[in-house]
Amino acid sequence: PAAQLRQKESNLIHYLGLSHRLLALNFIIVSLSKKSAWSSAQVKVTDTDFDGVEVRVFEGSPKPGEPLKRSVVYIHGGGWALASAKIRYYDELCAAVAEELNAVVVSIEYRLVPKVYFPAQINDVVRATKYFLQPEVLHKYSVDPDRIGISGDSAGGNLAAALGQQISQDANLKNKLKVQALIYPVLQALDFNTPSYQQNVNSPILPRYVMVKYWVDYLKGNYDFVEAMTVNNHTSLDVEEAVALRARLNWTALLPPSVTKNYKPVVQTAGNARIIQEIPELLDARSAPLIADQEVLQQLPKTYILTCEHDVLRDDGLMYAKRLESAGVEVTLDHFEDGFHGCMIFTSWPTNFSVGIRTRNSYIKWLDQNL
Repeated sequence: PAAQLRQKESNLIHYLGLSHRLLALNFIIVSLSKKSAWSSAQVKVTDTDFDGVEVRVFEGSPKPGEPLKRSVVYIHGGGWALASAKIRYYDELCAAVAEELNAVVVSIEYRLVPKVYFPAQINDVVRATKYFLQPEVLHKYSVDPDRIGISGDSAGGNLAAALGQQISQDANLKNKLKVQALIYPVLQALDFNTPSYQQNVNSPILPRYVMVKYWVDYLKGNYDFVEAMTVNNHTSLDVEEAVALRARLNWTALLPPSVTKNYKPVVQTAGNARIIQEIPELLDARSAPLIADQEVLQQLPKTYILTCEHDVLRDDGLMYAKRLESAGVEVTLDHFEDGFHGCMIFTSWPTNFSVGIRTRNSYIKWLDQNL
């Protein structure tokens, strides 16, 4: 509907700015064009709900001689506020994973800002995943309980990382995860001046100020804080709550010289203590999985992290990989020098990119070899 289109356009341009109007319009058109559930000879697609959370289930054909299938729980990106499990981009991605892996893919249609705010999105994905992990539900979909993974891109990668930490800590869950695969995930909001944030500050797909706005919206904060947060005034040395946690993402120690180059840390001596007082969720590991305790990280499954050079979030992924490795987790870091934020879903006309196809193929290959 025209009114809905105008509202979507207004919301996205609010994030991206008028200079990115054409990109916004393209994304809006695709976002509004949710595909109905469909099926092919290779993949059966159904819409249902798991414990009250909408999901789209993609069932690949079983492999000869393997009655039970592998499975991936997928969480789409979009800054916790945009996109859908049912738009073409994610429909095509999940169908490809289901077909190529002969797997069951559960794509979660979690609720978005502004209808809900943190931690509702996490609660949705946790609730749907726990429902799916029940033995009777896995049996219904012919899923092998020992071959289940979680995955997500961007904000979906954030939710997948938080989900992985919660699942690994839940002593009541019999079925655990075999792998997690995080695609250019957003993992922290303490430092908006990592080398990748400085290098890609005005990147056209995801500039720094857009990412900060996504965080403020997700945590239902005040837009007056955005400018201060871009220069790390929210985690200055006089904000005691943040000092200890910032040590967990000390990028001068976590990142190699080839990444840090000549970039300097931005650490303010005095900042704005009101920001953390009014948005304490910035320091919550459920919103920022990178700052989780070492004891939590030690229990996580084998991990794949895809990062892109032209992305403010590159260093979030690199630092998480390093922290996981230090905790004893087996990690595959898949970095694309020509990659940009969001590229993996751009694989078909009119937004088809070579790097989109290569990242998707590399991601699916890793799942095939490790799940």
